[in-house]
Amino acid sequence: MRDNLKQPIERSKDELLENVMNEYGNEVLYLAYSYVKDYGLAEDIAQEVFVKFYQKYDEFRGESSLKTWIIRIAINQSKDHLKRWDTRKVLISNKVSELLKERDIPESLAIQNESSKELHAHLLSLPVKYREVLFLYYYEELKINEIAECLHINANTVKTRLKNGKRRLHKMYPKGGHQDG
Repeated sequence: MRDNLKQPIERSKDELLENVMNEYGNEVLYLAYSYVKDYGLAEDIAQEVFVKFYQKYDEFRGESSLKTWIIRIAINQSKDHLKRWDTRKVLISNKVSELLKERDIPESLAIQNESSKELHAHLLSLPVKYREVLFLYYYEELKINEIAECLHINANTVKTRLKNGKRRLHKMYPKGGHQDG
């Protein structure tokens, strides 16, 4: 009798997983990629994120949005991976950009022109503490407080990292930039 009661719950949990993967799959993949800078590793991490989501969903207390919670899982999984592979350096190449385009990831449309590729490469070259804040703010369009919640840091720290990250990105472009003025 108890198994019969669990089946509808499991089915709705499976449906929820499918919906969450459809809604946030590309965002989780791109977030993981922003940490590990390798598409294959990012795919593995994204898969781990959704496995963990499925396993831990019953523990979700609703104190944040589902999106914030999933992004927090993705950040943790990515950071855990970096800790395991902290000595491994992965070179960013045009091939990675081409792989992203071939996969039809919407975010890859933003890196199709040359200046966007340059910005993307510069963003990925920043230290993680700046990269993650810039990524969450501009790519995921999270608010300062949501970023603070995801990263378990103070909102003022987020603001400082956002400001310093933007300053560092700006310094990477030669004076005069692409346009004068």
